Amino acid sequence: MLKHEKIEKARYLRQVETEVEKLLWEELRNNKLGEKFRRQHPIGPFVLDFYCPRFKLAIELDGAYHFKEEGKKYDQMRTEFLAANKIKVLRLKNDEIMKSIGKVLQTIKERITI
Repeated sequence: MLKHEKIEKARYLRQVETEVEKLLWEELRNNKLGEKFRRQHPIGPFVLDFYCPRFKLAIELDGAYHFKEEGKKYDQMRTEFLAANKIKVLRLKNDEIMKSIGKVLQTIKERITI
């Protein structure tokens, strides 16, 4: 995929975000946790759900697809690519975000203060 195609894909994903993405973005945007986050940020062949550039932290939200065999394999390949580029990955389950946003934010805060 060409660079401009990835940027267009990221723009599209921002327009069709899920309820879980909306919820978490409201808590991450405008430096609410004291750090800059980007949403639907293209890196290499992938578009990350959320990304904190200062700490090179990708936050990936996992819905039902990610628990199927195909999703697990894709996620593993993606995580290996990001690790090779010194980007850490924090995977969060959708239901975890919906039920316990406070705990999720605490987990993120711990990862960006290390």
